[in-house]
Amino acid sequence: MKQPLWLFCIIMSSFSSMAQEHPVIHLWPGSVPGETAAKHAAVPTPDSSRNVIRLTDVTDPILTVYTPKAGATNLHTGIVVCPGGGYSILAINLEGDEIAQWLCGMGYTAFVLQYRVPQKEKGALQDVQRAIRIVRSRAREWQLGTHVGVLGFSAGGSLGARAATLYEQHNYMPVDEADALSCRPDFAVLIYPAYLDRGPQHTLTPELAVNEKTPPMFLFATADDAHSNSALVMAGALRSAKVPVELHLYAQGGHGYGLRPGNPAAEVWPALAGKWLKKMTAALR
Repeated sequence: MKQPLWLFCIIMSSFSSMAQEHPVIHLWPGSVPGETAAKHAAVPTPDSSRNVIRLTDVTDPILTVYTPKAGATNLHTGIVVCPGGGYSILAINLEGDEIAQWLCGMGYTAFVLQYRVPQKEKGALQDVQRAIRIVRSRAREWQLGTHVGVLGFSAGGSLGARAATLYEQHNYMPVDEADALSCRPDFAVLIYPAYLDRGPQHTLTPELAVNEKTPPMFLFATADDAHSNSALVMAGALRSAKVPVELHLYAQGGHGYGLRPGNPAAEVWPALAGKWLKKMTAALR
């Protein structure tokens, strides 16, 4: 059921206030590769059900930066957050801003990515590759080391997996010095990922070239999620390639829950992923 107009206005007002509190980086200072539409701010859809802000028509991809508070723990590690939405919309608060705040609370610097939608999978890959390079190029500004990871949900999990396996592809012409840096993430966290099982008989999607150089991954899904096979086949491919992988498959939870309370899976995965992230970042130091 759609929320009433007054509630939608409150949500959007909150979203605008949140955006003003955090720096925004435009990924492409000039033209956006392969984009024919004019640059403009992402468009929120009228559907605000479940208090989710859904953005679409992204023609000017951006990163919104969340840093740990002054005096708080700082692990000097950046994480690019990729919201889901079926490559059609971005669930920007549920799987973006709320996740970034959680990461900051643990000491990470989070970068919420507004990648191109709808139905612009090639553009989305260009966006996440450019985002990782920008974070690396400006690491000193945010008191980071050189390590950058990705965390994605649903289609954002698909995008995170593509970033972790297709980093040797040159998908756009270099824009500046940042593009001389690697776009390989140092780790990937994929929460209820989708579209990783598009191979024959629901095997691993052919474009995902998993090998011994693929970064370590944390995978979480539930058995009652129609997309849960994606996590299973990715975990199998990583295991075969002898890449460190941690997989959790819970019985119930469905899909698209973020970390909001009231869902059994949402109440479990953050602690598991947080523990894995701490081990991973400690090993990378």
